[in-house]
Parts: sequence; structure tokens; C-alpha cells
Amino acid sequence: MGDRYKPETIEQVAEIVTWAAAEKVPVEVVGRGSKAALGRPAQTEYSLELSGLTGITLYEPDELVLSARAGTSMAEIEAALDEHDQYLAFEPADYDALLNGRPKDEAAASGSLAGVISCNLAGPRRIKSGAARDHFLGLKGVTGRGEIIQAGGRVVKNVTGYDLMKLHAGAYGTLSALTDITVKVLPAPEKTRSVLLFGLEDAAAVAAMTQAMGSSHEVSAAAHLPSGIAKDFDSSFFPNDARSVTAIRVEGPGPSVSHRCAALRSELGGQTDSDELHSHNSTPLWRYIRDVVPFVSDVSAEAGDGNAVWRVSVPPARGADYVAALKLKLGEATEALRYYFDWSGGLIWVSLPEGEDAQQHAVRESMADFGGHATLIKATAELRGRIPVFQPLDLGIAALSSRVKHSFDPHGIMNPGRMYAGV
Repeated sequence: MGDRYKPETIEQVAEIVTWAAAEKVPVEVVGRGSKAALGRPAQTEYSLELSGLTGITLYEPDELVLSARAGTSMAEIEAALDEHDQYLAFEPADYDALLNGRPKDEAAASGSLAGVISCNLAGPRRIKSGAARDHFLGLKGVTGRGEIIQAGGRVVKNVTGYDLMKLHAGAYGTLSALTDITVKVLPAPEKTRSVLLFGLEDAAAVAAMTQAMGSSHEVSAAAHLPSGIAKDFDSSFFPNDARSVTAIRVEGPGPSVSHRCAALRSELGGQTDSDELHSHNSTPLWRYIRDVVPFVSDVSAEAGDGNAVWRVSVPPARGADYVAALKLKLGEATEALRYYFDWSGGLIWVSLPEGEDAQQHAVRESMADFGGHATLIKATAELRGRIPVFQPLDLGIAALSSRVKHSFDPHGIMNPGRMYAGV
């Protein structure tokens, strides 16, 4: 790794990028570095680290809006919101423990707001509240041309020209270096409870989650943990007989939450045993699911003898069918497969040993009849260099993406190859 530049103002960022563009020197754009291992291996000699741009610059609880500089930690954001009983409704995921191997209590909320937005990371509430991009109101940043840009504003409806927020959310820093972020915030729910169904097989669990999501009970999250994954979660509320756990979360005013949970247990609990987790015990469960904690111990950062972790998105009702197809494709290697469902079956987290590339290819090959896409979230740099990290694009979409990249970064200096080779 070469020099690391750590600017403290947007003007300094522009100066560094202008120099890099003039010299055609690629730079790795990072926030606090917690997601550096997410995506294809860096192909740069210099790093532009935005962790020097910190602090909440605007927070108006009554207007439900917050602005912060790019390197502001999620811990600081969450602490400020907690004081006013507000939150980021898209439930930003924190993959630091998974990607970097630090103990979860040390890694919690260590990433930056810009990193969450740039990677478009959302947790279990995604199925109800939308992705990070849906809460992204405004930005300031520096394009690969060295130009300072500003877009959006402090209100939910602010449409003038192109929606640059939608372009930058999920661009992984390949278009611009974001220096300031404005997001929508919402009041936090008064109460949270989780209905637990025990012992369902995958297909029955997906059917139960689909029924819950289609009900009038305003479910905010639904996940299914097969027996091995459920057993790893340290909870006295889970059975000791290695049964699977299907969790359905309900949030809102206390009396409403109690009524809706009772109704869900009545409608779904006839299939199997059921229980409830109240707010204090629900929070660690959904953090366990959100941050992929079940697979933290599976991975090996360097040795290559750990597991690769995939995030697979398919139509929710087809989640169990996809896993069945993957098991068929893997054959005898199925015994090494670990997985669980989020987003009511629409998101499947998959963990497989890195040793055989054929097993990794099976993850995408098994999607042929289901649609969707698969992203390699955690693997060694060698594997991320051999296998496409992001779902390969159709030719038309690839050409469009290349043109968008060129319009913001004509010299290809901003995180080149982070998402796709040559882009």
C-alpha cells in the first residue's frame, strides 16, 4: 500500500482528486475502513481516507432529518438518534466483525454513515422500510473530475434533474468521494416483540413468513434460522433440542404490538410450538441476524481455509426452493453448507468452504430458475479476484453502467475495479 491521504475538508478532497485525475493515478476511496474487504480487491497504490471528515452538521428531530460528514461513525449517529427516540428505519447492517474478524463487542457500529450509504446496506427491516437509498436525501462530494457536487436537500421530496442519491447509493465509491450525507430519520417504535415458531422445515417456514407478511399485522421483519444456526444463538428462550426457529417481528405502540403478536400466534402457532421475545431480548436476536453473526466464526481472513459468505436475493416465496436447488447442485458437499433466511425468505445468507471454486459457482448456477442475484460478501482476496463478487451484468446494463462511471470519473481513478473488472 502506498500513501494514505486523510483530508479534513471537502476542498482538500477536491485538491487530492484533481491531482489524481491529472496524473491518472487510481485511488482507493474509504471511509473508516471497516468495509475495505467488501468487493473486489483494491487495484490502487494510494488511499483517500475520509475518516478525517467527521461530525453531525445538522440534526432537526422535529423535521426528521440528519446531516453528517462522511467519516462520522455509526456509533455517534445512533447515540444522537437514541437521545430523541429516533432511528434509521432501514436498520443499517454492520459487517465489521464478519469482514475483519474483530470481536463483535469491539466492532459494533464502527463503520461510517457514508460507508453504509455507499454500500446500500440495510438490515431485516428492508422488507418494510426499504433500502438505505430510500432514506438518502442529499449529498455533497467530489467526482473523479475533481468537481465538487451537491444534490438533494433536507426534505423527502426534492426532485430537480437526475436523482444522484440513487446513483451513489450502492456505487461503492466508484463515482464520487462522498463528503456529506443527509438522511431521513423516523421515530423509534415504542415496543418490539418477536413471535417465535419452533421446528419448521424450510418450506413451511417460508410459507409461514409469507403468510405473516401478507397479513394485516404490519410485520417489520421475518427470518428463519435452521437448527444449527438457531443453536448458536445464546438464548434461554430457544429450545435445547436443536430445532429451527422462525422469527417474526412486530413493532409499534405497546397495546397494538401485544394484540398483533397474539393474533399471529393464533394464526401461525397451530403448526408448531410458539413463544414470544419482548423488546430487551428481541434486539440481540435481530442484530445477530442483521450482522451475519452466525458466520463470523466460519471465515478466515487470510489463510483460505475458512468459509466464503454469500448474500443471495431471490423472490421471497422461492427461498426454500433455491436452497433445495443449491443442495442438489452441491451433492456430497451439502454437509458443509450453512445458511439462514432473512427478508421473509428473499435473502439467503450462505456459507461454504473456500477450497473448491465449483462450490462457489454453484451458488449462482442454482439461481437459474429463480432470478435474483448473489454477492460474495466475505472471502479471501484470491477468491474475490477469481470469482465475480457482484452479479454479472447483462450487456446493456453493463454498457449503461460504464457510461455512468465515465461521466463522473472519466479517468477511472475512483475505486477502479471495486465492483467489476475494468470499471
